[in-house]
Amino acid sequence: MRRLLSALAVTSFLVTGLPALTWAQSLPGFTLFSGVKAENQLPFRLDFGGQANGWDRYILRIPAKRMKLAVGQFAINYPDYYKGTFDQKKIEVRVKGKAVPLSEVKWDKEGKLINIFPQEPVPAGSAVEVVLSNVKNPSFGGVYYFNCQVLSPGDVPLLRYMGTWILSIN
Repeated sequence: MRRLLSALAVTSFLVTGLPALTWAQSLPGFTLFSGVKAENQLPFRLDFGGQANGWDRYILRIPAKRMKLAVGQFAINYPDYYKGTFDQKKIEVRVKGKAVPLSEVKWDKEGKLINIFPQEPVPAGSAVEVVLSNVKNPSFGGVYYFNCQVLSPGDVPLLRYMGTWILSIN
């Protein structure tokens, strides 16, 4: 099997002149010493490989088991050293692969915060994908912690921590 995969990689390079692209670069791997407990690490995918200074699409996932209550607001904060940009018109929330209508998306550049408000609360027990399209990655690679907090309708108006996406930009 290993020989076959090696032969395919070499053949793709010889035929196209480009090395074979792998999905491994765009998915979270095993993280050691992150400072974030394993149960608080959220899965994600970077559709275009997470290359520094490149354009990308971040698919930030929240597993259904983490969605214990309905959600009326998603708040994503990121570190001040993350110098990428977001297109707030290209941000969506998906449940079961379908986009949820949003009433508003606010990107607070100075506060390093993206607030997403669905028109209707996202039901408890739903697997959620927050899709950030048309993202310009930072000029320099690094590891960036994107924290997700949510607000449930009728709840005390305090954001509740859901988890952290640990993004690596090459």
